[in-house]
Amino acid sequence: MAKNLTEKIIAQHLVEGRMVVGEEIGMRIDHTLLQDATGTMAMLEFEALNLARIKVELAAQYVDHNLLQTDFKNADDHRYLRTACAHYGIHYSEPGNGISHIVHMERFGRPGLTLLGADSHTPGAAGVSMLAIGSGGMDVALAMAGYPYHFPCPSVLGVRLSGALPAWVSAKDLILEMLRRYDVKGCTGKVVEYYGPGVKNLTATDRMTIGNMGTELGATSTVFPSDQQTRQWLHAQGREKDWQELQADAGCSYDEHAELDLASLEPLIACPTSPGNIKRISEVAGTRVDQVIVGSSVNGTYRDLMMTVEILRGRHAAAELSFHVNPGSRQVLENVAESSGVMPLLLAGARIHQSGCLGCIGMGQAPGTDQVSLRTFPRNFPGRSGTKGDRVYLCSPETAAASALKGVITDPRELAAEMAWPKVSLPEKYIVDSSSLIAPTPEGCKTPVVRGPNIKPFPEFESLPKTLKAWVALKVEDNISTDGIMPAGSKVLPLRSNIEAISEFVFYQLDPEFHLRCKNLGQAVVIGGDNYGQGSSREHAALAPRYLGVRAKIVKSFARIHKANLCNFGILPLTFKDPADYAAIQAGDAVVIADLRKHLEAGDTELRVRVGEREIIALLEVSARQRQHLLAGGTLNHVRQMLKVQNKSPRRTAARGGRRRERPNRDDSAA
Repeated sequence: MAKNLTEKIIAQHLVEGRMVVGEEIGMRIDHTLLQDATGTMAMLEFEALNLARIKVELAAQYVDHNLLQTDFKNADDHRYLRTACAHYGIHYSEPGNGISHIVHMERFGRPGLTLLGADSHTPGAAGVSMLAIGSGGMDVALAMAGYPYHFPCPSVLGVRLSGALPAWVSAKDLILEMLRRYDVKGCTGKVVEYYGPGVKNLTATDRMTIGNMGTELGATSTVFPSDQQTRQWLHAQGREKDWQELQADAGCSYDEHAELDLASLEPLIACPTSPGNIKRISEVAGTRVDQVIVGSSVNGTYRDLMMTVEILRGRHAAAELSFHVNPGSRQVLENVAESSGVMPLLLAGARIHQSGCLGCIGMGQAPGTDQVSLRTFPRNFPGRSGTKGDRVYLCSPETAAASALKGVITDPRELAAEMAWPKVSLPEKYIVDSSSLIAPTPEGCKTPVVRGPNIKPFPEFESLPKTLKAWVALKVEDNISTDGIMPAGSKVLPLRSNIEAISEFVFYQLDPEFHLRCKNLGQAVVIGGDNYGQGSSREHAALAPRYLGVRAKIVKSFARIHKANLCNFGILPLTFKDPADYAAIQAGDAVVIADLRKHLEAGDTELRVRVGEREIIALLEVSARQRQHLLAGGTLNHVRQMLKVQNKSPRRTAARGGRRRERPNRDDSAA
């Protein structure tokens, strides 16, 4: 039977379940990716499994988020990660070496492999035709231990591309067009697979941009074929041996289908405060701009920076405008410098920063009060920049550079009257410098793991109670992001390995007293609207509320990663059977779910929930595996219980039929 490319890659890695849309499957993972905002907790979770070394083909830890060392915390955590990587056999990318998605694509990406990353923008690896998925750190820790990754089998949206991008339009405008069509939850539960004659006109880094920001569609992942563009990229990186051709089978089908003519695209912009708030540039042209930032994981490549260089060459950014450039990796900056691109940026008034996420995660570069910030970043959720009430727009490097010149939001096509469209050619051979990427060695297992005083033990959680008695601690609206639940930024992120301390910032932007209220309530419930938990994969948005006593969240619908994270930490992810019940619930209402354990053990999907004087029906739509984790009080509790059972058993055998249940992919003799 003819398969599309997504189905082919999943089938090659399937170890549990059936490839039926919506059913849970277990997939073997080839590579794992951690970044420092999520990596410290994921590493602590991995250590809790008591394994000697990782059991995945390749694991990499990148330091790209928490780069500001305003006190001892980040520096200590970087040392912890470096020594833990050496001890357990993980590649370590030093601070300043670059953003995880770009560096992994440069040095490790290989067509046809699976990649699981504790960062929601991991699907950027679509640039080298990997099936890459973002998840919480717990799932990545288990994958590092050799366990399969479990998730609902996705449907596949096939998007047939034709034509070629016109002048002054780039891959960022393509993904913004997809967001215009589907908004931030239109591709939930789907892999977006691009194919057709137009694909050959997109470079590998174009595809990385599209895959990276495909996360904002709510998609599980994005996939591109591996073709001559992929081969050219790997050749330029000195890794052509890693190339293989990958295409969908002739005559294959897709669950959904769309078409997009690249030649029809025009410059678009995402307006405050959602990546899905898409408008044509003409609709907002002339808006004064106070800050422009080019770079980040989605638009920090050589092509993006050199396009900015050529537009600004011999010119200067508008007066009173703050202009920043964030290279995606050290390699990108080195190659831009080799192409004589640094001096034109400096002469244009640019502030060139170290390679990292920086302002994208609220780590510096916060705009001023009532200022407009124009960024090539993937997200503009409220307050994510570090400024309350921020006005952040998302756009292409072309639009950003044109607007930096004029001081107002500008359609880059208007520059055609004063300059030729820059045609940026990619290097035939990139300068490759891996000196800041530390590979593991066999003797590294002798390296002692160094922990600073900010690193606290992973908290212990009790199992699910027989009956849940709690109170509604907070009620929120639609599209609450993980930034809204657990803020990032230079004040909060350094506390990532100290759950007690970071829990004080849960819902801080919406309700600064939330953590105190939870402590007084003992057991708490949060009520939410549609697409609850969109955005970042950070598991702290589940872990910290669990620490505060949140035992259930009842919402209209969940974002994929956050729902999985809630199960991982023993929080019931419930949805309203009747969405109208949302309106009747208020903060402070008492909540009772009688015989809760009994209902979970029986596999019931409908739970009767007493809220105040009313009774509603809430749906618990999780897999049998997740039910076991919820009963245990979290995934780590369950895995520890299973390991104890296995260690006591004289023989360890996989389940009949070759399907494994809660067991690593590889032999555990190394432990």
